[in-house]
Amino acid sequence: MYIVKDEADFDQILKENKSVFIDFYADWCGPCKMVGPVVEGLAEENKDVKFIKVNVDDNPEVAERYGVMSIPMLVAVKNGETAATTLGFQPKESIQNVINAAK
Repeated sequence: MYIVKDEADFDQILKENKSVFIDFYADWCGPCKMVGPVVEGLAEENKDVKFIKVNVDDNPEVAERYGVMSIPMLVAVKNGETAATTLGFQPKESIQNVINAAK
């Protein structure tokens, strides 16, 4: 999974990809560590979607843009617009439903 470097990097990814799945996380977040491997597995199964991780501590302006108040927050983006979101640890099937909204 690609880890976003900064706001410009994030904007470039959205511009270049029709379907993007964003995992907003922090290194200190326990539930984020639990959802990470699930999302990584889903990235392997959904090659038609660009999967990225955004560290909210390193990229607060991107997190603010999406109204991230709690993490993990998973966001599906289709053509630059938010298509679906979910908060907290979720089972694989629920996360797949969010991913499907980006397709």
